[in-house]
Amino acid sequence: MAALRIHSVIGFISISLLCLTSAGTVPSNLQNFITTVKNGGACKNPFPHSFYDLDGASQNFRYCNDYSSQGIIYIKGPGAKLANMDIDCDGIQPPNRPGDDGRCGSSTDTQATTSFQDVVQTYGIEDLNAFVHSYVVLGNYNDAGGKPPKYVTFHPEEHGVEPLSVVAVVCNNQLLYGVWGDANGDDGPPLVGEASISLATLCFGADSVNGNEGHDASDVMYIAFTGHDAVPGAKGADWTATDASSFQASLKTLGDRLVSRISVTSA
Repeated sequence: MAALRIHSVIGFISISLLCLTSAGTVPSNLQNFITTVKNGGACKNPFPHSFYDLDGASQNFRYCNDYSSQGIIYIKGPGAKLANMDIDCDGIQPPNRPGDDGRCGSSTDTQATTSFQDVVQTYGIEDLNAFVHSYVVLGNYNDAGGKPPKYVTFHPEEHGVEPLSVVAVVCNNQLLYGVWGDANGDDGPPLVGEASISLATLCFGADSVNGNEGHDASDVMYIAFTGHDAVPGAKGADWTATDASSFQASLKTLGDRLVSRISVTSA
């Protein structure tokens, strides 16, 4: 779930070097889209309710439906802001977590399972591994059924986004891919902008992120794709990978195909 952050610095140079080999160049159609979205200000056709992208900041970030004809939903803040990247360490926990370098030890809000563990288990693994599987946290669920009473919700699946579907993430001038692997509960403020520590490491390097320290700047683009064709399924991704680079590479073909349909000419 949504891990709030305390700032500290931990150096893991080898993983930082790994991130340089795993990211893709942002294609021109996607770059044009991002520029248009940033210059366009707030969402013109947002889904209901506003969210925070940082605890204590303004509640003015939205899930956007401005380009629904292209089968995409993205997160947008006010003005030129996009979203930040909090760190998620949910899923498989030590000692059964390959690739764990200890950085999640600082997390104050780690859950032992991810939201779609039952589906992931049909893919041949126990659950998602935050150090291997590049996943994105989307959706805000009021698990307490009305408590807290003012908690606002967004359920991506009600708008065509399927569990474990591919999500495009543009961060630090790189194009990366994740899957929708977890959702926010109501144990904190209703947030947007969060990803597994493996995806955050590929974006910003191991010395910049840990379980309680993410990327505060609202300059990360998250694009979810609607429809079943965005779901890699059991055989469309390397779910049994033991490192983040291998899993990331396994999403590239499908991700590139989905990104190629994005355009600023058909809203």
